[in-house]
Amino acid sequence: MSIRLPPVHALSAFEAAARLGSFALAADELCITPSALSHRIRLLEEHLCERLFTREGRAVNLTEFGRRYLDVVRNVLRSLADFPLPNKVNSQQIRIKITLPPTFARYIFLPRLEQFKRSHPDIEIEIFLFVPLYDLSLSESDVEVRFGAGNYPNLITHKLFVEPAFAVASPSYLKTIAPLQTPADLKSAYLLRSALEPWQPWFEAAGLNWSEPNLGLRIDDLGLLLEAVKHGHGVGLSRTHFAQEMIARGEIVRLFDVEVASPPHAYYLVHEPNIRSEVATFIDWMKISFNLNND
Repeated sequence: MSIRLPPVHALSAFEAAARLGSFALAADELCITPSALSHRIRLLEEHLCERLFTREGRAVNLTEFGRRYLDVVRNVLRSLADFPLPNKVNSQQIRIKITLPPTFARYIFLPRLEQFKRSHPDIEIEIFLFVPLYDLSLSESDVEVRFGAGNYPNLITHKLFVEPAFAVASPSYLKTIAPLQTPADLKSAYLLRSALEPWQPWFEAAGLNWSEPNLGLRIDDLGLLLEAVKHGHGVGLSRTHFAQEMIARGEIVRLFDVEVASPPHAYYLVHEPNIRSEVATFIDWMKISFNLNND
């Protein structure tokens, strides 16, 4: 018979918050954001179907159930901590959790990361991926890069950069359709769709009074969209940072001189207002790396 146990990270968050009497102090001790700690407590309360804390202003107090449960949790955590692990190396490594869109991580972030590692060898970076426009909470990350419109209430937001969007296709696909001499010739092409790179702004820049396509292959990952273009599935929209290597290798070609100077979506660096010193160091490096003089 399987036993559904509460997650250990939620138990440690509960113990720290109960001991310190503050979610903010507990989050700082655990090196996570206050919202991440609140999420862990809420997860544990949902698992238990019981309230663990009551709030009075900034202070938090244990409920009667919470006081009884705390004794159990402390015994369990103490047993886990005291269990001998002869092969484990004791480490106080500083860690920063950063959540990135997959395409940004692959084409933009990783090529720059070595510079940060050389300057800050004591800081360990943990990378998590999420789908743009879908997952919109910082959860347990310290920093996120988001691809969107930049409207993120209650969070600090820095625009990283805006790149023009332009049309691309593979040479193999172009051989299968009528020549594309002007943007209007795209009426005979198969247009790859993405909520991240809508066609409507590009149509307007090209002087075409066309509506957003509502049929055809849709891919809401810009890297996968480029792969689809490379493999001859149709014409797609892309940007220099993503497409430049494929263009240089001749795997895809840019079509026309039309580009969207200010696409509806851009990359933003997002974080909570209260951050740890090492997170501030990382954010400063990101802003310098992307030549951000202001927000």
